[in-house]
Amino acid sequence: MLSRFISVILFAFSLVLATNISANAASKAKARAVPAKQLFGHKKGPAKLTPRAYGFYAKGCLAGGEDLPVTGSAWQVMRLSRNRNWAHPVMIELIKKLAIDAKAQDGWPGLLVGDLAQPRGGPMLSGHASHQVGLDADIWLRPMPDRVLTRKERETMSAISVVKSYKKINPKIWTTAHARLIRRAASFPQVARIFVHPPIKKALCNWSKKSKDRSWLRKVRPYYGHHYHFHIRINCPKGSTNCRNQPAARPKDGTGCGAELTNWYAPKRWRPIKKYKKKRPMLMASLPAACRRVLNAK
Repeated sequence: MLSRFISVILFAFSLVLATNISANAASKAKARAVPAKQLFGHKKGPAKLTPRAYGFYAKGCLAGGEDLPVTGSAWQVMRLSRNRNWAHPVMIELIKKLAIDAKAQDGWPGLLVGDLAQPRGGPMLSGHASHQVGLDADIWLRPMPDRVLTRKERETMSAISVVKSYKKINPKIWTTAHARLIRRAASFPQVARIFVHPPIKKALCNWSKKSKDRSWLRKVRPYYGHHYHFHIRINCPKGSTNCRNQPAARPKDGTGCGAELTNWYAPKRWRPIKKYKKKRPMLMASLPAACRRVLNAK
């Protein structure tokens, strides 16, 4: 009788244990299925670790992120509600220096800074595919006003496009000060790419024709959508051994002002996409293993 009672107890215990194991497994599986953007997008502060960029610009994360002060002597951060004024310390210092030098030497009144990265990088809740490792920054092509903007203004003020179409710059808005600002940004040795809309690249090529040094132009690359801001991308900083650089820009003519730029004006490049296949959200399993430690760090 006793042995039978013990058997029943053991059987019941095994059922409870199996149920708990199954529930835990299901819970972990569910956690793995949560899009990484939901996990990183809701982190309000940085991972207090040694500054490191992990992975690639469009598939990675950021440890030891630093926030760009929302108001500086020559810059102001826009869209504060997004909490995207975080980056690797090397990028933060570059933005500060660009802002101060451009104001002092290029006639640019100050930077309006758009998105950098989330506090811990990673996929964003909305918008960019890149900006994940703290090495990307959007700089508005609208000059900074000569006053400190209110929080409301920073949410509602619009960026200004400097092009008329995918073919033409708008001469009423585009100025040589824009050109000098982009040239200065591209001239930093840490910078790997500057993305601009094709007419902006063409305007820069025309503006610099008589210059002795046009090597900076090779970094300025045409790409869709960059007509109200330009996008700075820097190389992986020292110490970020698990960060992957974008290959160096090496246009055949040394500047990218020739056939490469002409190709961007082909009508086929601007035909609407008939069917846009929505990508599946990126999961944690797709990111570098170190990103789990970054996500869970205090």
